[in-house]
Amino acid sequence: MSTTPPTTDSAPEPAPVTGGLSQKGLSAGTVGLIGAVVIGISCIAPAYTLTAALGPTVSEVGFQVPAIILIGFIPMLLVAFGYRELNRSMPDSGTSFTWAARAFGPWVGWMAGWGLIAATILVLSNLAGIAVEFLFLLIDQIAGNPGTIAELAFNPFINVAVCLLFMLGATLVSYRDMQTTQKLQYYLVGFQLLVLLIFSITAFVQVAQGNAFDASPIELSWFNPFAVGSVGAVVAGLSLSIFIFWGWDVTLTMNEETKNPEKTPGRAATLTVITIVVLYLLLSLSLLSFAGIGTGALGLGNEDIQSNVFFYLSGPILGPLAFLVSLAVLTSSASSLQSTFVSPARTLLAMGHYGALPSQFARVSPRFFTPGYATIIAAVVASAFYAVMRFISEDVLWDTITALGMMICFYYGITAFACVWYFRKQWFDSARTFFFTLLFPLVGGVILAALFVMTLVDSMNPDYGSGSNIAGVGLVFILGVTVIVLGILIMIWQAIKRPAFFRGETLAMDAPPSLRRR
Repeated sequence: MSTTPPTTDSAPEPAPVTGGLSQKGLSAGTVGLIGAVVIGISCIAPAYTLTAALGPTVSEVGFQVPAIILIGFIPMLLVAFGYRELNRSMPDSGTSFTWAARAFGPWVGWMAGWGLIAATILVLSNLAGIAVEFLFLLIDQIAGNPGTIAELAFNPFINVAVCLLFMLGATLVSYRDMQTTQKLQYYLVGFQLLVLLIFSITAFVQVAQGNAFDASPIELSWFNPFAVGSVGAVVAGLSLSIFIFWGWDVTLTMNEETKNPEKTPGRAATLTVITIVVLYLLLSLSLLSFAGIGTGALGLGNEDIQSNVFFYLSGPILGPLAFLVSLAVLTSSASSLQSTFVSPARTLLAMGHYGALPSQFARVSPRFFTPGYATIIAAVVASAFYAVMRFISEDVLWDTITALGMMICFYYGITAFACVWYFRKQWFDSARTFFFTLLFPLVGGVILAALFVMTLVDSMNPDYGSGSNIAGVGLVFILGVTVIVLGILIMIWQAIKRPAFFRGETLAMDAPPSLRRR
């Protein structure tokens, strides 16, 4: 690795006008299978995600939370198979952008890239905000001064200032080489998983010793989706999966930096999703067994604790070690903040490299071999978005975050259909290609497309999300549509300024195998 001082990012030579895939100057072969899985788990942020999602899910489906988790796991796994096949054929850091452009053409490809970028930049600001809240909550717990210090996190000036510091720290780490990211995530993810396992096992021990709040023996019916009781609840479970499983695709955006790029990223994605579902099942079973689903003080049906289940149950379960759970959630959101930078930065890099965005986005740090310019731009946009929205209205901020579910369905769905269409001539070559290039991604894509439409329709209701509305139309719907329309407008502007990409000159559809990589 060069030791030249990083005075400026370097712009690589433009990609040859062949329409084929090409390298972008990233540090090849620096991420192994375990490292990719760790970064994938970090991006999903299981501690932060489940503590916020478990309570509301219980209120919808009761003891059938494990069944809902399994149902939600299905479309994610099916789509992951499609991602794996596309990566095997076209390992490129542009992932959804590149693959959709190769399958459906530059216009659809550009919008798929926009969906990924918009979703990840929106969630970056949310992760930083959550990290701030848990930092003050942790300090409050350690100081033994209930509520006083934790309330400081809700002062907008303090909140935004500390949030920007978190964002700065994550940006500095992400700007550096992937070895730095891997080493940091080994510690952060390792600690997070260790605490969650201790938390879950201790809850089971408390149940066995008769110390549980509302001991509930585990039953097979908890895993039965037909016992949920309503189609609406099942749909809610599928929507939940978008939130609790999203982030595994970060393993694919690192494909140009992984060892054995045709196979490792796809395997890492599959292992990440499977690891997360096992962890979620273990945690949900232990907490359901310990606290039950009632509305009592510690019952999971109590609305007062549903926004942060782990915090309220950590004391009764772990006693004096309860602060470890808050530290784990803080670690979860902070580590996810850093690893989430990987996806938008590398997608922006690919879009700049192939001429879909200004060439500055194709700049790679000459010292660290990372997409330096794209990383900084993603950080600046996410920071500015959070700061402005936090002062305008907290409801607007969280409704915007809620709207990202539509963007996730949007670009995951396009990518799944891209897999189906790209491999259309190979569907019946073997049983393997039938399942992995046609059936699995098609079913996953249809589910996500249906969720996108249902969310779009439901969010028009003024009661959706925070309940804010404009002229009787739900704010979540308005924000979601605004993000998509903004992407279309920027795309049209780029088509005027940079027509070569949109004519298929820099990234062609269905290029022959000899051009798939140079």
